Amino acid sequence: ITKAKDVKKATEVIKKAILEKTKVETTLFKKYDETSLKKAFSLVSTPNISDAMHKQGAMEGIKPIKHGFHMVGRALTVQTIDGDWAKPVEAIDKAEPGWVIVVDVRGGRTAVWGELATWSAKVKGLAGVVVDGAVRDLDDLLKMDFPVFCRYISPNAGEPKGFGEIGAEIICGGQRVCTGDWIIGDDSGVVVVPQDIAQEIANRALNVKEFENRMREEIKNGGSLGSVLKLKKWEKKIG
Repeated sequence: ITKAKDVKKATEVIKKAILEKTKVETTLFKKYDETSLKKAFSLVSTPNISDAMHKQGAMEGIKPIKHGFHMVGRALTVQTIDGDWAKPVEAIDKAEPGWVIVVDVRGGRTAVWGELATWSAKVKGLAGVVVDGAVRDLDDLLKMDFPVFCRYISPNAGEPKGFGEIGAEIICGGQRVCTGDWIIGDDSGVVVVPQDIAQEIANRALNVKEFENRMREEIKNGGSLGSVLKLKKWEKKIG
């Protein structure tokens, strides 16, 4: 009731349903379980998730190669070294459709991902790739509808030496990532949600979005952001 735009009307509907012992059908304010987390995360932004996690989980310095992506999937982690693209490419074959390959290149600036890897990942049905390092073939990647997030762009590529590991715990954008964690990326960046708290965070993020929706309506109806949020009561008095 408290989340409804018209609280009075919502109260009347609930009272009627209780008296008549009927269900109230709604798609709003739904709570999601473990089986529908992808849908839940698809409904929210990375800022919503960051707020739900109290500013935790956001990868630093990792950005989309272009605007308009909304990537959601579980992580398959890859650890490699500068320019060694063997493990990232091997991971494409190991990943499940709908998953996101997350690569830690340990600060390397030589590309470990490019157009052909992207085509392979797209055909496999993966949800995207996150590279804490460099990718290349940007002109080709921009033409493809496949989410790519990275730290650097470089024309240089190395050799497939095979160093590193697939599936191990890694650090990407300053965040710990384990295989199976949820990865969400959009124009604002990338966040990682540990799998053991994913259901809780997904529903919190939806609550954040719903709260912001209500605030937006109040502002559109004439209220200022400061008054809507009641900032005065949070201000600390000096002296």
